[in-house]
Amino acid sequence: MSTVAVPQTATTTWNLDPVHSVAEFKVKGMMLSNVKGQFATIKGVLTLDETDYTNSRVEASIEAASIDTRDTHLKSEDFFHVEKFPGLTFKSTRITRTGNGELTVAADVSVRGVTRNVVFTVEGPTPPAKDPWGHTRLGLSATTKINRKEFGLTWNAALETGSILVGDEVTITVDVQFVKA
Repeated sequence: MSTVAVPQTATTTWNLDPVHSVAEFKVKGMMLSNVKGQFATIKGVLTLDETDYTNSRVEASIEAASIDTRDTHLKSEDFFHVEKFPGLTFKSTRITRTGNGELTVAADVSVRGVTRNVVFTVEGPTPPAKDPWGHTRLGLSATTKINRKEFGLTWNAALETGSILVGDEVTITVDVQFVKA
């Protein structure tokens, strides 16, 4: 009786480096220009299948109260309602290779208790590299656009010009570094 060797996948675990990572967003304000914000507290883990990135997984969470903009209104019930919904979460559901060094990552994203599947365009991951302290790192950038109303972020105000105060389309950009565990 012969046995068939089953190839083993080489998975490694990488922890998000919050000091060298940022989650940002931008949205039209008064329909004139982009208003930007970012979150200061982001955590995550990448389980990387080094032989086939499409078998990898990533999970991340953001502390909603760590939002950094000039507008404290965003922490209120009208927007993120950070007291009731303290975190935003990201959990990959599918990774697809789209080109050389590019992937799409579908993920369940939760904001204000509402979960939607969102597709991110990803550059990377970069090849692993050693930092000056001997840690192995890799980086990636991801971008998507969402409609904020689909996540319960519906507050708005009409302007005298007939337009609205806050646009519906939000661009999300994540630039992260991971450190090999």
